[in-house]
Amino acid sequence: MTIELTVDGRLVTVVDDGVSLLATLREELGVRSAKDGCSPQGQCGCCTVLVDGEARVACVTAVRRVAGRSVTTADGLDPAVAVPLAAAIQESGGSQCGFCTPGILCRLVALGPAPDPAAVDRALLAHLCRCTGWQGIREAALRWRPGAPTSGAAGPPPSPGERVAPAPPTPVARSAHRPSPAIRRAAVEGRTPQAVGLGAVFGRGGFAADSAPPGALVAVPDGAGDWKTGETLAEARSAAGARTARRSGRPLTWPLARPPGEWAVSMRTTWVEPAYLEPDSSWCVPGGEPTSPFGNGGAFGGKRESPVATVARRLADEHGRPVLVLLGREDVVRMGPKRPPVAIGVRGDGSGVARVARTPGIAAALRSAAPGIEVEEVEVAGPPTSSALRGAGWAEASVVLAALRGGPGVTIRSPEGAEATAEVHCEVDLRPSRVRVAVRCGEVLDEAVLRSYVVGATHMALGWVCSEGVAVDEQGRPEDLTIRSWRILRAVDMPPVEVEIHDGAGPAVNGSDAAFAAVAAATWISQGCPPDLPTLRGH
Repeated sequence: MTIELTVDGRLVTVVDDGVSLLATLREELGVRSAKDGCSPQGQCGCCTVLVDGEARVACVTAVRRVAGRSVTTADGLDPAVAVPLAAAIQESGGSQCGFCTPGILCRLVALGPAPDPAAVDRALLAHLCRCTGWQGIREAALRWRPGAPTSGAAGPPPSPGERVAPAPPTPVARSAHRPSPAIRRAAVEGRTPQAVGLGAVFGRGGFAADSAPPGALVAVPDGAGDWKTGETLAEARSAAGARTARRSGRPLTWPLARPPGEWAVSMRTTWVEPAYLEPDSSWCVPGGEPTSPFGNGGAFGGKRESPVATVARRLADEHGRPVLVLLGREDVVRMGPKRPPVAIGVRGDGSGVARVARTPGIAAALRSAAPGIEVEEVEVAGPPTSSALRGAGWAEASVVLAALRGGPGVTIRSPEGAEATAEVHCEVDLRPSRVRVAVRCGEVLDEAVLRSYVVGATHMALGWVCSEGVAVDEQGRPEDLTIRSWRILRAVDMPPVEVEIHDGAGPAVNGSDAAFAAVAAATWISQGCPPDLPTLRGH
C-alpha cells in the first residue's frame, strides 16, 4: 500500500507498511535532519517535525496518520525564519553536537517569535539537550526575530523541496587550513574535532548514520552478544527481536559500602548514564576504514571503547557490501559505559579511603586529585564502567576534598591545569536556584563556545549531584531504559548560570571538566554534604 504526502514542499508517494514517519523520512526519502535519538520512545525530541504547522515527534507517529498532510522538517523550514533562529542558537551557545537542534528548531518555529519564557520551557519539555544546559537555547528562543541578519558562515538550509545530500563522514567545518578559533575551542572541550556553525545547528555535523551509502545493510545488536542485519533498520530490529524500553520503578542502589572509619566527609555515588544524544553508529565498505562513532562531539568520553566501528568493518568484509551498524537507545544504556561508582571517606588532613568499581585507569585518576587517599578497587555486578567519562575519579576526589575546605565559593584545578570557581545557591528544599562559574583555561579562543560548554557542564554537575541515576537489577543489568527515567534536569528545572571567563596564560586546555567538578562540589557543599548522591532521590 502506498500513500501520498507533502514533505518539505514536495508531493511524494511512499510505502505504508506500518512504519513510523521517522523511518519513512530517513530511510525512504533520505531526509537526515530528523534524528533517531530514542526511537521509538518519543522522549528525546530529536525527530520533531511539523505536521500541518504543528510540532510532532516523528518516531511515534505512524506514517499512515499523515497521509495527505504536509510535513516540514528542519530542511524545509522557511530560511527567513529558520536561519535567524539557528544563528541565535549558535551565537548564544545553544548548539554543540547539533544532534538535538533540528528538532528544537522545528518546535521553536511552531511556537513563533517572542514567546514568553514559560511557553519556551513548556515547549522544551519534549526535548533533551545533554550538551548545552538549555540556557543558550532559551536565550535564543526569547530573542530571535524572523528576517534578522545573521553572522553565520555555514549558509542557509536548502530551499523547500531540495533533497539534502548525505553529510560527509567527517564534520563539514574541518579543512586542511588552520581551524577557526571556535572550532579549536570546541575540539578542546569536546576532545574530538567538531563542526561549528549554522550547518551544525541544522544537524549537518557529519553523523555516521546520516552519511552511510544508500543501500547499506543495517546491523543492530541482538541483546545476546551477536548482531542481526536487515535491508532496513526496521527489518534489522525485527530480526534482533523486540526489547521493551521501560521505566522500572526500581529504587536506586549504591553498589559500594562506605569504607569503615571515622570520616570528616564521606560520599557514595550510584550508576549514572552519560546520556549523550547520538546513539553509537559507524559504517564501512568492504576493505575500507569505518567511520568514527564520534559524529560531531566527544560523547563525554562515553564512546571511547564503542564496538560499532570494529563490527562495521567485520560485517562489511563478511557480506561484501557497505554495512551501517547502529545502537538503539536501549542498547546504549545496556552496553555503554557508566561512571564508576565510588564510596569515599576522608579525614580532616585529606587522607582516607576510596572504594571504586574496578575500572582501568580509575585508581590513578582518584590519586591525581587526592594523593593522600588509599584506593580499593572492587568487583561490582553492574554495567560497564569507564574512566574516560567526564572527570571520572578525579572529580569525585576533588568534590570530597573541597568539602573539607568549605564554601561558599569552591575552586578546583583539573589535572590539565584549568581552574574553575563556582558558587551555587540552594533553596530550603536543597534545589539549586542560582549558579556562578568562573573559568581560566588558557587562551579563550571563542567565548561563546567556551561558555556553552561551561553551562553544559554545569547542567551535568547539577544533575549528577541532585537527581540522576540508573536503577539496576540484582545481576547488575540496567533496568531504567527510558530517557525520562534518568531524571536529567529539564529546561524548566535549570537555574540561571552566570559564566565569567578569564583569558589565561598558555595554550587552550579543557575548562568544562573543571567547571563540572567545581559546580558539583559547590552544590554538594551548599546542600550540607548529604552522604549519598544523587541527593534529592532518596533510598
